[in-house]
Amino acid sequence: MDDIHQKKTARRVILGVSGASGVEYAFHLARALRAADGVELHGIISGGAREVLRHESSIPLQELQNCFHVLHDCDHLGAAPASGSWFHTGMIVCPCSMSSLAAIASGVGTNLLHRAADVTLKERRPLILVPRETPLNEIHLRNMLRAHRAGAVIMPPCPGFYHRPRNLEDLLDQFAGRILEQLRLPHDLYTRWS
Repeated sequence: MDDIHQKKTARRVILGVSGASGVEYAFHLARALRAADGVELHGIISGGAREVLRHESSIPLQELQNCFHVLHDCDHLGAAPASGSWFHTGMIVCPCSMSSLAAIASGVGTNLLHRAADVTLKERRPLILVPRETPLNEIHLRNMLRAHRAGAVIMPPCPGFYHRPRNLEDLLDQFAGRILEQLRLPHDLYTRWS
């Protein structure tokens, strides 16, 4: 890949939102990525995620959709993120349902979210999975290990308290910041451990 192409698209990031509880994490992360300097944010929202959003959040779907510079239809397997020749900096699946985790760990690309994650792994680009389930059974754990061995970062939303959060917003900021750090994106969302 030539340097010119890489420079033009070096900050393209994909955020996939699957149908697990925890859509607030996705919304917070999408806002942080949208605000990050030089990032072009691409979104993929599954049908399950749309259902979860309706049931557990007061955030309108349109507000989440507006966070993305480009929103791709989850059923459109011909969209740009399905191709390895479409360069991007990395992909996050937040939250990552156990169904999406299983599809990604198995290489089953039945929708654009799963296919884009598969392509991200095969191209050796960063893939961050945010599994949102508890307790975990052996199948979940084995799928996480398979995805990790394939190159994914498994990053459950475990809040830290060293930054002394005052409210839920502080906890969401800290977790969003930790994900941005995985992609080497600067932020000022929380104070790092010193």
